[in-house]
Amino acid sequence: MIITKSGLVLGATAIALSTVAVTGTGVHLSQSQAFFQESPKELVDEVWQIINHQYVDTNFNELDWQNVRQEYLERPYGDKEEAYDAVREMLEKLGDPYTRFMDPEEFKNMQIDTSGELTGVGITIAKDEETDRLMVISPIEETPAFEAGILAKDIITKIDGVDTKGMDTNDAVQLIRGKPGSSVTLTIQREQGEINYEIVRAKIQIHPVKASLENTQIGQVGYIRLTQFSAQASKEMREAIEDFENQNVNGYILDLRSNPGGLLYASIDIARMWLKEGAIVSTVDRGGESDRQWANNNALTDKPLVILIDGGSASASEILSGALQDNDRAVLVGTQTFGKGLVQSVRSLGDGSGLAVTIAKYLTPSGRDIHKEGIPPDHIVELAEEERKKLQSDLTLMGTEEDPQFSKAIQILGQEIQVQNNSSDRANK
Repeated sequence: MIITKSGLVLGATAIALSTVAVTGTGVHLSQSQAFFQESPKELVDEVWQIINHQYVDTNFNELDWQNVRQEYLERPYGDKEEAYDAVREMLEKLGDPYTRFMDPEEFKNMQIDTSGELTGVGITIAKDEETDRLMVISPIEETPAFEAGILAKDIITKIDGVDTKGMDTNDAVQLIRGKPGSSVTLTIQREQGEINYEIVRAKIQIHPVKASLENTQIGQVGYIRLTQFSAQASKEMREAIEDFENQNVNGYILDLRSNPGGLLYASIDIARMWLKEGAIVSTVDRGGESDRQWANNNALTDKPLVILIDGGSASASEILSGALQDNDRAVLVGTQTFGKGLVQSVRSLGDGSGLAVTIAKYLTPSGRDIHKEGIPPDHIVELAEEERKKLQSDLTLMGTEEDPQFSKAIQILGQEIQVQNNSSDRANK
């Protein structure tokens, strides 16, 4: 999920157990004027109006949206729950799992998520359209789900024995959440089998940047692992790069594996630390391109950079890796990223419920649509499941010779350093 300073949410999924640390000002909630208490139809019509004016696809999934309004306003509603069900049914017609209605309790929980209070097991989930079940985008490093062995792209088939077939992501979040110290059992489908994971919920502390100086066969390398694009990520990234520059490293490896995203402005700020000039990302709404972000000539280093990506790298990770790849600033190693690139606006409604509406998508500088496609690596390095489990069970192995993707990154970085050195030698002659 990415929440912008103005309240836009990019690539938003339901946040099972708070996947992103954002400040309380991360979401601007516009107040509704509907008088829901007087007529449930006011809420139904307000949701219809918001979709009609803001939804990114003016084709409305090949629906006659005017007829949809008439259909739902002609219905009798005995209470608010019937109106809520009608709104959800109406939104399902759009075929967009990221445009969703939240009842007051769900909306309140979403606001708690965006306040930076993190509790739960530590996963990001989204609806998997192929299976009509829930997919894990990524487990958060050093959380109960990560330590239990949950992997990116795992399919959740049951939550405490409840089948997730057709389950709304908000309903899933409610089942997975709970008090720290309590447990939840997730039944995971992976390859051809199912595995039950009993996970104890906990308060989750996110430390987004982990940096270490690595002495390798190509000399000193700055290794930076970024686990979340949180509010602290930009500051910690800047400090890490500046420290490595003072130590005169030969190059950098930026590890974005299993990074599910975070704040849009954090991804832009961090891109500017690596990129001297060029476009970073553009936002395209129903009227065409509405915004484009650029580098600002304030890069902290021009030394060679290799980025590690995988299927758990999503949203902000894809913005950053796509921008640096398109501008020939970095070489990408690993596997295809997740492919999640939609922009959402979060709206409050009259009775305390809320609505998340897909209003745009983002493109890389070259115009690539990331959503459902992802960012391909320049060098593919697959990990066997046992290798992934080994790295996940022992984080100290990441960024070492025991890490096949890191080893390949070192090899590629050495080649990039040699190319840069040769260019400098020619320029000096």
